[in-house]
Amino acid sequence: MASRIDYYDDPNAPTPNSLVPSVNVVVTNEAGDLLLIRRTDNGNWALPGGAIDLGESIPQAAIRETLEETGITCEITGLVGTYSDPRHVILYTSNGEARQEFSIVLTARAIAGEPTPSSETSQVRWVRRKDVDTYRMDRSMRMRVKHYLRGTAPHIG
Repeated sequence: MASRIDYYDDPNAPTPNSLVPSVNVVVTNEAGDLLLIRRTDNGNWALPGGAIDLGESIPQAAIRETLEETGITCEITGLVGTYSDPRHVILYTSNGEARQEFSIVLTARAIAGEPTPSSETSQVRWVRRKDVDTYRMDRSMRMRVKHYLRGTAPHIG
């Protein structure tokens, strides 16, 4: 099975061979819970998201990726920040792609749908803010969630 391996400031990380604009989305419901997915490629919990396709805007990609991975339709409401740390390298074992991190993280509110897993997600659930720290996440994803929960100005990095 193909997997995703995240490296951070690791001398054993592969040399990046791609840079792909992507988006992650902090989706909340009326109770303020966060929508999390459990990735099938590494078993970690994460915010929904993925690559921005040619001909697609950042908000369009965010809405599409959220629906594809979670079954939830959302409306974009804001910006958490940008994440482009060259020390974060993501290896996709299926094709040897070693991607430098490049993600824009948006906020959104759920407007329709029920949490439904997909081929990319083994689980999808609403998580109370106070419980988010109990979910296993990659370091970079955890940082994105923490920036959102702090509610500070957009992160630029």
